[in-house]
Amino acid sequence: MQHTDEMHDEGMRDARESELFEEKDQSAHKDHSAPSVVLDPNSKLGRGPIIGAIVVALLLGGLVVTGIHSRVHAEEKLTSSTKQDAILSVAVTTPSRGANALEITLPANTQAFIDTPIYARTNGYLKHWYADIGTHVHQGQVLAEIETPELDQQVQQAQSDLATAQANQQIAQITAERWKKLLAKNAVSKQEADQATSDFSARQSALSSAEANVRRLQQLQGFERVYAPFDGVITARNVDIGSLIQAGDSNSPRAELFHMASTDKLRLFVPVPEVYANAVHNGDHIVVTSDAAPNEKFTGTIVRNSDAIDISSRTLNVEVDVLNQNHKLLPGQYAFVHLPLPSSNASMTLPSNVLLFRAEGLRVGVVRDGRVQLVPVQVGHDYGATVEVTSGVTPQDQVILNPSDSLAQGERVQVEQGDAQ
Repeated sequence: MQHTDEMHDEGMRDARESELFEEKDQSAHKDHSAPSVVLDPNSKLGRGPIIGAIVVALLLGGLVVTGIHSRVHAEEKLTSSTKQDAILSVAVTTPSRGANALEITLPANTQAFIDTPIYARTNGYLKHWYADIGTHVHQGQVLAEIETPELDQQVQQAQSDLATAQANQQIAQITAERWKKLLAKNAVSKQEADQATSDFSARQSALSSAEANVRRLQQLQGFERVYAPFDGVITARNVDIGSLIQAGDSNSPRAELFHMASTDKLRLFVPVPEVYANAVHNGDHIVVTSDAAPNEKFTGTIVRNSDAIDISSRTLNVEVDVLNQNHKLLPGQYAFVHLPLPSSNASMTLPSNVLLFRAEGLRVGVVRDGRVQLVPVQVGHDYGATVEVTSGVTPQDQVILNPSDSLAQGERVQVEQGDAQ
């Protein structure tokens, strides 16, 4: 069995060697039949490869140039954008020619046109009062009555003294006339006649004194009734029936019986700042308002002013009178006076937010030829949101709004479109 296997293996090897031989034989046959290629070192290439090479070189060069140009353009664009972003963008406005006719609102205290306390001019006790607070009274109306028993007795005594003086004067007159007749007959001496005449003169003086005393006391009796000195309203009543009344004045404590105010016309005293003092003219009509009557406007008249600036407050004291027949304004009420300011054609109006406060003075930034010019200006009236500029700018100037504190002279800026006013 082993022998048989060996024989089989040898047969397989012989068959494989036979196949390898046949393959080699076929390969040799093919090599012999193919034509041989001979290279000539002196021969030249055709135009096709050269053109192809040139095209390839041009393409490569174009790609290189395009890349370099693209890169250079990107760098230039970045540089330009950086420079553009470095330029400050500003909003501007143009000055308005002539300041508009505006007004300033000033606080004022309303006072009664006449405001006075009423005192007693005689001593006694209050018998009756006829007017209480808030009562509108007329001139000559009785406000109260005062009982004066002591004064009544003094009047009676003065009248008796007057009668005595009249009797003494009459007897002195008769005596003096008699002595004159006797002197004419040389029945008496001249000395005796002169004494009689002098006694008569003295009695006449005593009579005049007694008459004056009676009139004085009678006038005091007239003060037993307290009358209203003008048309007005009672704002205070400080006494009641039975109160002890003492003749007095403002220097006597608790001597005031009533307090009266005339409210048909009111006085308003307004402290006007000195910068607006030239706008005050006597006789001008102005508007007066009050928070207590928000929908009402009252017409006031400037009647007078102090014509001098108060050195402590730097204001001009101005009196404005307001008719108040409907009594919608009350004395002591807080009011506002609207003082008109005249327009000016020689000035400009600018928003307040254009001003630059520098150490060298007030400045505004003006854009000229794309650069900042810090222009000095003079400010007239301050209207709050706007200011009056009297010099430094023209209506054609582009003035920078809300300028930065770091804004410098000659700095390059660009104007934002749509912001010029």
